[in-house]
Amino acid sequence: MADAAVAFLSALDDGQRAVAAWPFHDHAERTRFFYTPTDHGGLRFLDMRPRQQQLAHRLVASGLSRAGYVTVSTVMGLENALDADEGWVTGVGRERGRDPMHYFVRVFGDPQGGEPWGWRFGGHHLSVNHVVVDGEVVGSTPIFLGADPASAPLLGPHPLRPLAGAEDLGRELVRSLDEGQLARALLAPAAPPDLVTGNRPVIATGDGDVPLPLAELFRQRFEGDARRGLDRAQASLEDGLGFTDVHREAVRLTRTPRGLPALDLSAAQRELLRALLDVYVRRIPDELADAEAARYAGDDGLDRLHFAWAGSLEPGEGHYYRVHGPELLAEYDNTQRGVNHVHTVWRHPHRDFGADVLAAHYAARRDDAGHGHDH
Repeated sequence: MADAAVAFLSALDDGQRAVAAWPFHDHAERTRFFYTPTDHGGLRFLDMRPRQQQLAHRLVASGLSRAGYVTVSTVMGLENALDADEGWVTGVGRERGRDPMHYFVRVFGDPQGGEPWGWRFGGHHLSVNHVVVDGEVVGSTPIFLGADPASAPLLGPHPLRPLAGAEDLGRELVRSLDEGQLARALLAPAAPPDLVTGNRPVIATGDGDVPLPLAELFRQRFEGDARRGLDRAQASLEDGLGFTDVHREAVRLTRTPRGLPALDLSAAQRELLRALLDVYVRRIPDELADAEAARYAGDDGLDRLHFAWAGSLEPGEGHYYRVHGPELLAEYDNTQRGVNHVHTVWRHPHRDFGADVLAAHYAARRDDAGHGHDH
């Protein structure tokens, strides 16, 4: 990963490097992520030469499994299909509305130094974040993957569904529940219009999280007619879903997980849950994913998780689910564009952007400095 980051930065000219290389201690920028078609911060693929784009892809691939990288590449390519679906329109301040080159890379800190460093890749429906301390990857979340369209025709009988595993395994699990289990898992009969956590840098603080207004998921601030238009679009979406303020409160993400405890799942259902979680954590390289999967491989880790669902159990109707516990959050939503627009994210309640490990790292350094002063 460090070699890929150094090779990418070394290939840039001074102007490009000023955009792509950023101080690690800029916490506000480093912990900012988006999944909307907005400025994600960093150097755009559009502003790179082909070899520079290739080196950027090499860096992105270093933080993903083979399946994860293929999925990310597919999501980027879907911008072309979405452009066609929308009638080849221009974008806000951009010549092209949907653009597979409107993706951004930013490296935080020095990959060759001894200090913590990290990097971010993002664009429409994608956000990949990694933090490295003392030569070890200590944070790989949040990692967001989305798809619009979620299902599109290919030549032959099988559609293109980049996030099929997240949808199909989630539905298989909820449909396996008996009446009593389902009553505990079902948070609301209507699904929220987006992920409950949105793109918050920290989740489940204070009274917890409810879905953010869609207009607040962009870097730019919308005002006047633009903001009113987005708010009307959200109200229309919620009306179509039958999603009310009562449901908004029901799906609130709190520190204490809501839903059905994995402890109360059958052996077969527990294996389904593990398979579903693999769809999220195996986005990252195998060695890192194995360490994450070990957290729920045994009963002790799995029993701390809760599975929750909102909306319909039927394909083609709005639905949402999450798996939540002290060490993990996997969140999924498919409600937009006629229920053909999937959002998924894997997060860590305390370790997003390497937060816990970085705090311990800096505390240890302060202690060492204090002891040195005493001597």
